[in-house]
Amino acid sequence: MLVDHDRRRQGAYDRDPAFGHADRPSALRRFLGGSPAGVFLRLLFLSVLVGAFLSMLGLTPGRLFWHAYDSVRALAEIAVTQLHDVTGWVVAGAVIVVPLWLLSRLFAATR
Repeated sequence: MLVDHDRRRQGAYDRDPAFGHADRPSALRRFLGGSPAGVFLRLLFLSVLVGAFLSMLGLTPGRLFWHAYDSVRALAEIAVTQLHDVTGWVVAGAVIVVPLWLLSRLFAATR
């Protein structure tokens, strides 16, 4: 179905309530995707289903939070360890590279 979304042009379907387009949905209804009561009931139903499923698995909101917290903390520890390793590699490489670069610049300046 092709619909003209240009608000400057209004056809017969915009003026005649028989076409069902006379009332445009409010910004709240467009944002929520339907009436607030309908959205609330759908979210409530889905929350009950997901809560029952998690309960069958033995998961609680507290356990989920602490699992996420532990995961983020472990990733941060890995990142710090890797940064420490990379910093050591940079320093070890710089001990060799910087003096060689300095010698090459000194010999290039004497030409």
